[in-house]
Amino acid sequence: MITDATLMVAARDDAAAFRQIYERYATRVHGYHLRRSRDQDAAYDLTAETFAQAWLCRARFHDRANGSAGPWLFAIARHVLLQSVRRRRLEDGACQRLGVLQSRDLEGSAAQPDEHWLDGLDEALATLPPAQYEAVFLRVVEDLGYDDVAESLDISPEAARVRVHRGLSTLRDRIDSPEATR
Repeated sequence: MITDATLMVAARDDAAAFRQIYERYATRVHGYHLRRSRDQDAAYDLTAETFAQAWLCRARFHDRANGSAGPWLFAIARHVLLQSVRRRRLEDGACQRLGVLQSRDLEGSAAQPDEHWLDGLDEALATLPPAQYEAVFLRVVEDLGYDDVAESLDISPEAARVRVHRGLSTLRDRIDSPEATR
């Protein structure tokens, strides 16, 4: 049997070798995510993200576990899970601050959400300084991570976070005070 380490070295140039790693570990990685998320759909999404990340950083694999890719893959799985939890907390916090219901809050309800809170949003967004507008647009509308926002704007991730924070604070103030957008 070919070792994981051998397959990972081959996977740098050969997608079929990476597929063998996927076939060896997909069920276990999915089980890991399922036990932690307790949601079948989320577990599939997290498993896909884990292997996507593994594919992207496959050249960084170093055999530290006697030929096994397992510890490396589960470290990636853990990171993907933590990022998902953090992202969810950020989304929940932002929705709470803005007074927006999450779609999961509406499950089982036949009522449609009232979208009057969107009134004035486009106008408020248009009044942001260009740097804040771009950062908020990329982070919120395009759903990019802060590293990607930073890369797109040619700034540091910390600067991207500051721009998004300031832009969202400005939007919140303007939405809370409709006369400010006029």
